[in-house]
Amino acid sequence: MAVLKVIELMANSDKSWEDAAANAVKKASETVKNIRSAYVQDQSVVVKDGKITEYRVTLKVTFEVE
Repeated sequence: MAVLKVIELMANSDKSWEDAAANAVKKASETVKNIRSAYVQDQSVVVKDGKITEYRVTLKVTFEVE
């Protein structure tokens, strides 16, 4: 039987929401082992002078506890 844990992460990117999500998973995988999935819970942007300057995501990351 596997035991799974869910953590919440927030990340950003100046390129896209996809890049922000990839940044979060990449950074988390440096210290969290056995990541199974990531669910994008929320997306937002920062707007300055009528242009998007930053993409933000909130992720639920699931990993197996050893």
